[in-house]
Amino acid sequence: METYTLFILLLAATIRVGTPLLLAALGAMFSERAGVIDLGLEGKMLGAAFASAAVSAVAGSAWLGLGAGIATGVALSLLIGFACITLRGNQVVAGLAVTIMVVGLAPTLGLAWFNQGGQTPSLDAPGLRFVGLPWPWSNFAREHPFPGLLYAELVSGHNIIVYVAAVLVPLSAWVLYRTRFGLRLRAVGENPQAIDTAGISVNRLRYAAVVISGVLCGVAGTFLSTAASSGFQRDMTAGKGYLALAALIFGKWRPYPTLGACLLFAFADALAARLQGVALPLVGEIPVQFILALPYVLTVLLLAGFVGKANPPLAVGVPYSKEK
Repeated sequence: METYTLFILLLAATIRVGTPLLLAALGAMFSERAGVIDLGLEGKMLGAAFASAAVSAVAGSAWLGLGAGIATGVALSLLIGFACITLRGNQVVAGLAVTIMVVGLAPTLGLAWFNQGGQTPSLDAPGLRFVGLPWPWSNFAREHPFPGLLYAELVSGHNIIVYVAAVLVPLSAWVLYRTRFGLRLRAVGENPQAIDTAGISVNRLRYAAVVISGVLCGVAGTFLSTAASSGFQRDMTAGKGYLALAALIFGKWRPYPTLGACLLFAFADALAARLQGVALPLVGEIPVQFILALPYVLTVLLLAGFVGKANPPLAVGVPYSKEK
């Protein structure tokens, strides 16, 4: 029974860890389906994490912090879009440049504004962060391991952003494959010349895609600082933007396989946290450095085995110049 309980708690942790990965990966899916490489995921998430925590601490509202996080994600996405779509610059360089800028700017602003070593004030007071939402009878269900513990830990008790992320998966699939906007978005990532010939603005569609990515990355960053944590810390994204991009590639730019990849990476991350300080039979205590590297090692192994079989949109990374 103890093993069963630990496994359920591990799955619950997987859901929480996988939420920001899923949000960022879905945002990158829209961007890359439209032909714009989204290497700025890390920077947009980090910038949104700082903005949401800072505004929440000053204004006293997690919802205002969420708005600030989304606004920051959209602003950074528009900056990347201007460089890549309007100026037709190198998309890889633009995304990495924004990430490098935010990595240095966020803790610098935090130090100047709050004088706490680049961090924001702790969000411990009520209303400053998103907390879990217990569902009806969850406390009673927890007393009955099967199936009550499944309901109490896997369904109940998560914050609202987790539930929104779950809804966004089928919603994203519906938008991409069942709407005119999704059809045009996928077409512009495969053959922008055909879209242009039909009288549809390629740049407008690509800007719409990067804005969607900014919104979702803003929510992901907000989750990190005002839901999973109680404030902003330097480099708190810890490569999650790149893990999300890897999950998108592993999921072949489709919503449901991307969800599976995000949960797989999140499970490895949650397992790594559980294994710290634990002595395994015949092995002993695993060095903490190996445990921390486990999610990233898994990412490299999976991509090394499957990235060659994943076909990205044909026009991704290629600036489009309207023919005269």
